Amino acid sequence: MADRAEYARKGIARGRSVVVLQYTDGVVFVAENPSRALHKVSEIYDRIAFAAVGKYNEFENLRIGGVRYADLRGYTYDREDVTARGLAHVYAQTLGTIFSSAAEKPYEVELIVAEVGNAPEDDQIYRLPHDGSIVDEHGSVAVGGNADQISSYLDQHHREGMTLGEALKLAVESLSRDTNGGERTLTAEHLEVATLDRTRPQQRKFKRILGRQLSRLLDEHSGAEAEKPAEGEAGGAEESAGAGESAGKGASGKGADAKDADGKGGSAASDAEASDSAGTSEGSEESSEE
Repeated sequence: MADRAEYARKGIARGRSVVVLQYTDGVVFVAENPSRALHKVSEIYDRIAFAAVGKYNEFENLRIGGVRYADLRGYTYDREDVTARGLAHVYAQTLGTIFSSAAEKPYEVELIVAEVGNAPEDDQIYRLPHDGSIVDEHGSVAVGGNADQISSYLDQHHREGMTLGEALKLAVESLSRDTNGGERTLTAEHLEVATLDRTRPQQRKFKRILGRQLSRLLDEHSGAEAEKPAEGEAGGAEESAGAGESAGKGASGKGADAKDADGKGGSAASDAEASDSAGTSEGSEESSEE
């Protein structure tokens, strides 16, 4: 079993990573996938979506089986009876049976099944490794590639109440980090992005974000980050200008004080001259009287 598990893990690690994050209005899926025909993220049912890494033909068979299960259950019973938990149990049984069977090789896949609820606390995210176990995730999850490093980064930076743009920015930042600590540049052409949006009026909440909309979301947050240092520089310039104005005002005030002092000195001199003149006049008058 250890050899089979190691075989499956190596196959999964060779694939590019997929990140799933909760945000205010739902759940966002971000995959590094330049292909526009072979999807890693897909819709299963009204409120349920599926993401996978590993061998495409293997997880595509699982996706098709999940769609058939959901359609049959929704038709037989009720659409509300189709849940991510039930689908995760079906996938777990399939993966577990294949993994424990000596007659065939284990599937080199790792799956994520997510369902959006009426409120953030009702959202459900399940991760299913190659051996069929089920892991209930909260907030964020990454599979494939260097998933451990990406998950650690997401745990440190993800928070509740994020907007779609903030969640998308965080997902791209986590995917762009290399195992050696460097960073790559991921553009809209390298990404596959989809959401389960609880605010959509339609019964089906799944939506792909493509083309201009995706580029706009990425550019908006890149521009916002660029504006922050500019605002700081502008604030510094304003402070410097304010300091210059204060200094100028202080110098003007000193000049005015000096002028006042000169004025006072001039007035004192005039008063002294007037006193001398008065004294001289009085002396002249005394002499004439004598």
